[in-house]
Amino acid sequence: METKRVPIEPGAFAEAFPMTAARVIVTADSANWAGIGARTMTGYATSVIGCDAEAGIERVLEPAETPDGRPGVSMLLFAFSRDALENAVSNRVGQCLMTCPTTACYNGLPIGEKTISVGGRLRYFGDGWQISKVIGGKRYWRIPVMDGEFTCEETFGTRKGVAGGNLILLGVDPTLTLAAAESAAAAMRLVPDVILPFPGGIARSGSKVGSKYKALRASTNTAFAPTLRGQVASALPREVRCAYEIVIDGLSLDAVERATAAGLRDALPRVESLVQITAGNYGGKLGPFPIRLEAIRL
Repeated sequence: METKRVPIEPGAFAEAFPMTAARVIVTADSANWAGIGARTMTGYATSVIGCDAEAGIERVLEPAETPDGRPGVSMLLFAFSRDALENAVSNRVGQCLMTCPTTACYNGLPIGEKTISVGGRLRYFGDGWQISKVIGGKRYWRIPVMDGEFTCEETFGTRKGVAGGNLILLGVDPTLTLAAAESAAAAMRLVPDVILPFPGGIARSGSKVGSKYKALRASTNTAFAPTLRGQVASALPREVRCAYEIVIDGLSLDAVERATAAGLRDALPRVESLVQITAGNYGGKLGPFPIRLEAIRL
């Protein structure tokens, strides 16, 4: 007997767009301090609407997977340009990792023509006492700090990534709907090369492009706000009382699509929690990558 599934809104698609991405690896003497450094560095990085970058923890690394054989964490960061990404990464590494006890910082992407300077910018903090060393063709900077030295790779690779993939889960009961979103987000985080930048992977304040206020480039997505039903054009079925959005950034369109599929696989059987699954888009005006939910291979 076929399991009943939550319906996908016909024609629903997420409108993803290109961004420049970097992978940063932090290591420390303990998994605890590597995790603290990673969580601090990826804070205040949910959306480029108001942040210098979109960032998140990709996965925890075992000592055998890190450049220095210590516990580590892999993070992905996204920005609209390479210059913006360089500023965001170097500022965040300097303020959040160099200050964090026992940490070191390494590049996690191949070095090609398009790179950013991280250790090369932070070395000046050493006030002339910094030391460089080239190992395996890579230059590392050792900056004196109060518990020894902070090691940071000089140059980080970048690549074109894809941001703005999303699922929006609609439900009647807020508690059950949030639980379904949490489960879907957990399934999506298992996909390599992606992050979910919002708190816990979930956004309750979805946005639309533009605002009645000229100074704002984005504002609340009124079509998905239950309290505005009857006052504005609504995208919510009559019985829906809440909506939660899961936003996906990835190193490739394929990675974002695989994460979308993982979220759908988890969410579609949740008929007791959800009324419908849809996605946010702007009619094709924002990004060149339409991710059509009905076409995603589960």
